[in-house]
Amino acid sequence: MADYPVAAVEVPRLTSLSHAAELDAGDPLSVYRDRFAIPVREDGSAEVYLCGNSLGCMPRTVPDLLARECEAWATRGVEGHLTGDAPWYAYHELVRDGLARIVGAESGEVVAMNSLTVNLHLMLVSFWRPQGRRRRILMERGAFPSDRYAVSSHVASRGEDPDDVVELLEPRAGEDTLRTEDIEARLARDDAAEIALVLLGGVHFVTGECLDLAAITRAAHAAGAVMGVDLAHAVGNVPLALHEWGVDFAVWCSYKYLNAGPGAVGGCFVHRCHAGPDALPRFAGWWGNDPATRFDMPNRFVPVPGADGWQLSNPPVLALAPLRASLALFDEVGILALRDRSVRLTGALEHLVRGLLSARCQLLTPSDPERRGCQLSLRIPGGASAVFEGLRARGVLPDLRKPDVIRMAPVPLYNTLADCWRTAAALWTLLA
Repeated sequence: MADYPVAAVEVPRLTSLSHAAELDAGDPLSVYRDRFAIPVREDGSAEVYLCGNSLGCMPRTVPDLLARECEAWATRGVEGHLTGDAPWYAYHELVRDGLARIVGAESGEVVAMNSLTVNLHLMLVSFWRPQGRRRRILMERGAFPSDRYAVSSHVASRGEDPDDVVELLEPRAGEDTLRTEDIEARLARDDAAEIALVLLGGVHFVTGECLDLAAITRAAHAAGAVMGVDLAHAVGNVPLALHEWGVDFAVWCSYKYLNAGPGAVGGCFVHRCHAGPDALPRFAGWWGNDPATRFDMPNRFVPVPGADGWQLSNPPVLALAPLRASLALFDEVGILALRDRSVRLTGALEHLVRGLLSARCQLLTPSDPERRGCQLSLRIPGGASAVFEGLRARGVLPDLRKPDVIRMAPVPLYNTLADCWRTAAALWTLLA
């Protein structure tokens, strides 16, 4: 997604489990697997865990970080807000720079808060500003349901008819993924002047397709529209450059590739160009107020410049601690090194399963590594549930999207080429 070439990455052609293990042993990033708790089977052996696109594995430092904050609470009580190694008052700032590096933003453009859908509602208040005939919201038909629910209910709450406002993009007939050129073409039409907001997912949750956000943002702005992105399946998965691309806002969750735990605190990006003195309309809360006067309890809300100005409440410390643990690992490795490994893992898995593709088993994810993250999605009409149960019985945990899609995410921080071999071997047993 970012201007980062992957064509030079050599994808291994695995010949055996021992060959995969040998290559893993020679990969310096393989050591990071031991920094995570990998779910285990009943016999105590590690699962082949391919569900990082739903819930990432736990960094092993999480219990210690949580224990520290519990100890601070127990021993210092309310004074923990302003004392200790990590005072709670500014706890959200401890993850700010790490998040900014991952999404390609300036420090003040990101904030960890709320959940993805709550943040999306907050962004819609500020960035969907219908005026005259410019009131449409352009989305993809296959967007994650929560995005559809949020947008439709938000539009209705402001007295508009979602059927009139929301326009849905669809793939071409017989195709499963959107084409960038088709989105650009829609935004170049004469009636593009009716579009107020373009809201798309950075990586599609079912197909794993990466959109060219830089090109689409340029097209949206050329049409006079605001550009917003749901990064739930992109953040921590693919390189991003939100500030450089000029994306207006983005929202994400942190429990998938960011490994921050179930229901983890989400995040939000607001481009610097929206942080000027003429503050955008917003739903306000006291933690978004200027810190210099926050505890003076003024009657008038004066927002903090930048993304912090959209905060409603003080940071949930116990929920943010796991994110600190994960971001420390991202900073050690770097998103570009992880992207290289991701291309190798996903490419190796695709090579192994390609011989299974037929009318009974179809690959939904683009084969071009530039157009996907660490995910392969297989459509198995009439047989996905049985194959999923067969994989589970063989120690492989992918994700089942009913009625007929199995998603597999070889995450570069903790999955291996040996995982890819075991997964493919199980699929061959079940499908060949």
